[in-house]
Amino acid sequence: MVPAGRGRLCNVNSPSPLIDAASLAARILAAATDRPAPHDRPAAADRPAAADRAGASVTVIDVRWRLAGPPGRADYLTGHIPGAVFMDLDADVCGPPGGGGRHPLPDIAALEVALRTAGVRADRPVVVYDDGDGMPAARLWWTLRWAGHPDVRVLDGGFAAWQRADLPIASGPGAENPGDFTVRPGHLPVLDADHAAAYASHGALADARTAARFRGENETVDPVAGRVPGAVSLPYADLVNDDGTLRPADELRNRLADAGLAGSGPVGAYCGSGVTAAHTVLAMTVAGVPDAALYVGSWSEWITDPSRPIAVGDGA
Repeated sequence: MVPAGRGRLCNVNSPSPLIDAASLAARILAAATDRPAPHDRPAAADRPAAADRAGASVTVIDVRWRLAGPPGRADYLTGHIPGAVFMDLDADVCGPPGGGGRHPLPDIAALEVALRTAGVRADRPVVVYDDGDGMPAARLWWTLRWAGHPDVRVLDGGFAAWQRADLPIASGPGAENPGDFTVRPGHLPVLDADHAAAYASHGALADARTAARFRGENETVDPVAGRVPGAVSLPYADLVNDDGTLRPADELRNRLADAGLAGSGPVGAYCGSGVTAAHTVLAMTVAGVPDAALYVGSWSEWITDPSRPIAVGDGA
C-alpha cells in the first residue's frame, strides 16, 4: 500500500538524515553542559566530559545486528556510545518472520512499547547507529520516520566511525529513561507485492542485493533465486564508501541516474527482507529523491506466492 499524504515528512525543510561522529559528540556534550551545540567539532579535551555526562536532549540507539546472528547486544555491552540504549532489530524493530517476509512491519503496539523503553520521545531528536555498514540503522531510521517521528538521523559510518574519531566509549547496560513516543504509522510510503510489481513494470524499483543475487546466480539467503521482473540492479555496495559511509549526494544522484532511477516519477526499493533496501531509501533521501518507497516484505515475501513471476539473468 502507498499511504495518502506520503510526502509530508520528505521535503527540503526536513533535517538531514545523516550525522557525523563529531557532530553527535558535540550534541551530547552540549546536552551534558546545558548549552547550545557548537557548530565546530568539539575539542579533544571536551570529549571525555561528553562521555561521562551523556545528555538527554538526544536519544541515541544502538541497533547493531548481523544477518546470521548472534544479536548485537553483546557488542553493545562490551562498548557503545555513551548514553546509547540497545534495540534488537529482529525482536524490537521488525515483526516475526512469516508470510510477510523475514523482516515484516512490526506490530504497532509492540513497536511503541519498544521505542518508549528505548527512551524515544516525540520532542527529542533520535540518532541511530550500527557497526558501520548502515543497513540496520537505516531500517530503524525508516521505521521511526514511518511511525511519525520527525527528527531521526543515522550516524554516518556507525560505531566504527565513532571509534575512528577516538571518541569515548561506555560499557555495560545503559540507564533507563522511558520515552513517550506514540506510533502513528503511514508517514513514509510502503509497497506491497502488487505495488512493487507496478513500480518494476515502469523500471522504478531498485534491487539492492548483489548483482549475482539479482541475476539469480548465487542466492545465499532465500530458498528461491531470481528477482521481481522489471526491477533494476542497484547494489548496496555502489552507494557506500570503503568505510561504510554514504557517498556524497552528487555521487548518489549519478548512480541513480546510471541505473535509470533519477526520473521525475516515484521510485521504490527492495532487497531480501527490507533491511538493505531501507538503506537504499536512506541514500535516495540524501540524494534528494522524495518519497522513495520501501517494499518491506521484499524478495522473502515475493517468493511466498508461487503465482508471482520471477526473472533471472541480465534481461528485464
